[in-house]
Amino acid sequence: MVHCKMDCCHLNLEDLSFSTRGFEIKEAREKAFFATTPYGLAILRYKEVGQLLRDRRLRQGSHAWPDKNNLRGSFGKFWKRSIIGQEGEYHRKLRDVLVPALSQEYINSLIPEFEEIAMNLCAKLRTKKSCEFMTEFAKPFAGQAMSLLLGLEGRQWEMISQDASDLGLAMGVDCKANEVVFDKAYERLVKLSNDLIEKVQLGRDKTSFVAKLLEQANNFEGFTNLELSDLIVISIFGGVDTTRSQLGLGLLTFIKYPKEWIKLEKDGSLAENAFNELIRERPTTTWVTREAIMDFEFSGVQIKKGTTVHLLVHSSARDPLIDDQQEFNISKRRKKHFGFGGGAHHCVGHFMAKTDSIIALKALVKTIKDVSLNGKVALLPDTGNTSPLRLPIKYQTNDPVKN
Repeated sequence: MVHCKMDCCHLNLEDLSFSTRGFEIKEAREKAFFATTPYGLAILRYKEVGQLLRDRRLRQGSHAWPDKNNLRGSFGKFWKRSIIGQEGEYHRKLRDVLVPALSQEYINSLIPEFEEIAMNLCAKLRTKKSCEFMTEFAKPFAGQAMSLLLGLEGRQWEMISQDASDLGLAMGVDCKANEVVFDKAYERLVKLSNDLIEKVQLGRDKTSFVAKLLEQANNFEGFTNLELSDLIVISIFGGVDTTRSQLGLGLLTFIKYPKEWIKLEKDGSLAENAFNELIRERPTTTWVTREAIMDFEFSGVQIKKGTTVHLLVHSSARDPLIDDQQEFNISKRRKKHFGFGGGAHHCVGHFMAKTDSIIALKALVKTIKDVSLNGKVALLPDTGNTSPLRLPIKYQTNDPVKN
């Protein structure tokens, strides 16, 4: 699949003990801009990742994930037909429906309600000195933020939050073992999506993200309910699972670097830069995938049609060729990271993810300090899509009057 005369390393990305932030990555990046893997190529350096993200000789590669992992159930079929796996005119049509429905203006209009969700959860944290962060903040925050977007009421966020987390198992290197779980989660979200579509069609919802989605879909003849449902499910998946996971990984990072938490507490204007630095340091999506649609040569490497190319987010962000200051630092201004992909497949929900995550960080840093671990942390493998499963912490609380 790949031919070159350069000396490069082999990285076993499918090994559950492998970390895309580990020393093997650093050694491989020093040797060459790429490494071989069981899945194809891994691209390790910033310059080459940026170039290949926009290279038209590659297509979005995640469409092949179900076949490569023998996922034959309902989720695998959905994934292959979803916006993630599409290209060309049809992909542009789906984006033309989805992107305006998640406009910056619309997301900004929800900021006060996002802030209220964060403050209410933080109020509960103030009543104690320890918690399990994923279940007591990250999961309910991400779930309630998405519930607000969808126009849901009550505690329906619990279902979508759990189901989005279960869908995240489909992106792990051990996904086949969890297929029954994420298939059932997908099917529940399809039912919810169809109910939400019907609610809009009956005129009982005119303001939610779903209503805006249907409004955009009306610009295209023959846009089906299945296509709408797929867009809603992928939005729930990305919007909930990514935020939940990145908040957990973010707090874990701040525990490792407590001085940075103090820095953020003293200067809330650093929150956006902190959000981006957290993705550089410990991203939930450890690679962006592309697939060669033709034979071609790239920087001395012959890449055959069908080759999978993984663009490693952390490795590219910590490439010493662009920045030799590797230490996590929320006040350091760095080059743009590739945590949200790039090119035609740049993440459509990036503004939502950034907005609600920054709100969560600001609320948390006003609430808790001196944060440390309070028991054993459980994590998904640090390759593929990763996340804390359990994150017990202890902390002191800030005086709400002073903040």
